[in-house]
Amino acid sequence: MMHADLIDQEDLISQLRAIGFEMPPGATAEQACAQAVCGLTSDRATALKRLVEQMLTGSATILPAVRQAIDQQLLPGLVAYKQGRG
Repeated sequence: MMHADLIDQEDLISQLRAIGFEMPPGATAEQACAQAVCGLTSDRATALKRLVEQMLTGSATILPAVRQAIDQQLLPGLVAYKQGRG
């Protein structure tokens, strides 16, 4: 039986916590992504950008709710942060 690598809500939250973001208990993928982009610093933005790049270019399948949260929260948040600094 084959098992595919999946990135679900819990994986996303775990990865965000691993790079230093605090996540409220029971957060959804969308809430976690919104929380991550609030109050970005240069270091956190860099770490978040790397994480997003790894998830989007990796071989794991990103579940639709997680992909939607990345597309609607993380990517625009990173762009807005970059535009605000540059």
